Amino acid sequence: MQNTSLCYIEKDNSYLMLHRIKKVNDINKDKWIGIGGHFEEGESPEECVKREVEEETGLVLKNPRYCGIVTFVSDIYEGEYMHLFHATNFEGSVKECDEGWLEWVPIEKMNDLEHWQGDEIFLDLLQKKVPFFSLKLVYKKDQLMKAVLNGEIIEF
Repeated sequence: MQNTSLCYIEKDNSYLMLHRIKKVNDINKDKWIGIGGHFEEGESPEECVKREVEEETGLVLKNPRYCGIVTFVSDIYEGEYMHLFHATNFEGSVKECDEGWLEWVPIEKMNDLEHWQGDEIFLDLLQKKVPFFSLKLVYKKDQLMKAVLNGEIIEF
């Protein structure tokens, strides 16, 4: 299982989203996702998310909120523990990203974007400011088959 971080940076009721259109062999190709990436050796979740956000956007996060961990299980992709963050306090200006197009997207428009189905579950938890949570998402190919929140199966 790999470890990754993902941050939803919020400003003016919008999230800074990355439209993944530039990398080849990208499991997120053509999808809209938050900002993040893979851990480097020895990094904590907080160190990883701050580094990834600065590398991909040019923004420096101040006190991102650690919201939860999402366990991805798939029949075709490597398993993943994604450490999920939300941030409203940052410095700097958005720069061009070599992985895709960065755009501020109104929160109410998020589900209109091409994305992983399970993203809707954790984005809803972020909006509700649910205390730290554990979410397991089980996919068959690109289809969400099961979601488990804090050990309990949930409807989606």
